[in-house]
Amino acid sequence: MAEHSARHCCLGWDFSTQQVKVVAVDAELNVFYEDIWGRGLGLGFPSQQHGSVYWKAGANQVLTSLTPDLLLREQLQACFSISDSPVWMDSSTTAQCRQLEATVGGAQALSSLTGSRAYERFTGNQIAKIYQKNPEAYSRTESVSKISVSCFLPSLGSGMNLLQIQDKVWSQACLGACAPGLEEKLGQPVPSCSVVGAISSYFVQRYGFPAGCKVVAFTGDNPASLAGMRLEEGDIAVSLGTSDTLFLWLQEPMPALEGHIFCNPVDPQHYMALLCFKNGSLMREKIRDESASRSWSEFSKALRSTELGNGGNLGFYFDVMEITPEIIGRHRFNAENHEVSAFPWDVEIRALIEGQFMAKKIHAEGLGYRVMPKTKILATGGASHNKDILQVLADVFGAPVYVIDTANSACVGSAYRAFHGLAAGTNMPFSEVVKLAPNPRLAATPTPGAFQVYEALLQRYAVLEQRVLTQTRRPSE
Repeated sequence: MAEHSARHCCLGWDFSTQQVKVVAVDAELNVFYEDIWGRGLGLGFPSQQHGSVYWKAGANQVLTSLTPDLLLREQLQACFSISDSPVWMDSSTTAQCRQLEATVGGAQALSSLTGSRAYERFTGNQIAKIYQKNPEAYSRTESVSKISVSCFLPSLGSGMNLLQIQDKVWSQACLGACAPGLEEKLGQPVPSCSVVGAISSYFVQRYGFPAGCKVVAFTGDNPASLAGMRLEEGDIAVSLGTSDTLFLWLQEPMPALEGHIFCNPVDPQHYMALLCFKNGSLMREKIRDESASRSWSEFSKALRSTELGNGGNLGFYFDVMEITPEIIGRHRFNAENHEVSAFPWDVEIRALIEGQFMAKKIHAEGLGYRVMPKTKILATGGASHNKDILQVLADVFGAPVYVIDTANSACVGSAYRAFHGLAAGTNMPFSEVVKLAPNPRLAATPTPGAFQVYEALLQRYAVLEQRVLTQTRRPSE
């Protein structure tokens, strides 16, 4: 790293509950250094999208007078009013979620206001529980932060059930429903590209950071990944992993009871949406094992040998309760919409892959997404290495699919955002800042005629999904 020390560069950090990652990116947007530490908690910097830190009265004074001879954990141990901060895995706030939704007029009203219905892991509901269950600790709290910074930016604040996504200000109704005096403890949201100040003298003296090093407002891992993948208006990123995740760049969002709408971390006039699908690679591997003799080669052969649209056969494959929509089980339908017990092995494979991608497109459109002439899809994750799966993705969405190396995409996106923050005074758009970054590689283009095939099939899939949802919904619902 020494040869780069005199060059202009930015660091991108990813603080999680398990570890800390960092990348260094030079002015030509080349990643020239990366590292990872396994003891992230020792720094006291939870950074997952929905984690929160509760600072005791007087903590700010401690933070401004840190001694470089001591570790942070030695100096900050007594600074927290809550010693075990809640993180995204905490799902104990259902009662607070229902209270918040009732206050603003229901789940859809809350989604329209903040971008999501109430979720147990979201920070506002976690704060409400702390206030209700431990009011003494809440009263001792000087400030509440995420990622250990004292200011929020809209793309991070919109994952809290507290920020009005249209106006990018705190919702007074939501704040009041969660806890008294909360706005003072949170501070005010700032634009995503804001330079929030110079680095602390503690890091200058202890670790050798230059005294003039500037800090750009932090964000969550998902918004940072959008920046790292350099999505633009109309683009989609599909992460095909254990769970499948869809990132969408939106201009006119339509918040719903599923998925999430966030403020866009690189363009204040636009939005990003996030959809999660639990039955991802594990479901694909199960069907591969059952129908293709555990062979990806045979799996791909089935996709190549079956026709687009699969002869009208459609399938829903949810071995675990799906998130979007809330369905469990396997459900197969023939071309006449009659449910059948089984498909031939090759039809089964295409039904799985077509169904997974049709579900993604249908639910993306439910949040206001529309494929544009310039739309490109960026695919990542294990299944992105299978060109036949990517061909189905291109055909269903009617857009070209690209692959990109997204190792540490949140870190890289944070570094890109740092460059954008430093250039923000010039009103330079993010796309201009990152134009030198490596381009993704084209992997698949839509097959001629695919649009007509899937236009009709998508409508059938949506109707059948509602039928299955109605049939499998519990009576109490």
